[in-house]
Amino acid sequence: MGMIAWLVLGLIAGFIASKLVNKQGEGALMDIVLGIVGAFVGGFLAHAFGFEGITGFNLYSTLISVIGAVVVLVIYHALARRGAA
Repeated sequence: MGMIAWLVLGLIAGFIASKLVNKQGEGALMDIVLGIVGAFVGGFLAHAFGFEGITGFNLYSTLISVIGAVVVLVIYHALARRGAA
């Protein structure tokens, strides 16, 4: 995938994951970053469980990216809360 496609997929995945995890976005830049990191994490998790990873700009890859972004956001929020306490 090209860089623009990764950014768009990251934005979509990060936005959806933010809405699922904490009902509000983290901001456009943070949504993109967490979404792109989530895409890598989702691809890694998919391979670990025997599924195919990110295959391009399609619904399956978006779903895998959102799952990864949710995992990243849950860890991010757990660390942020622990650091604030």
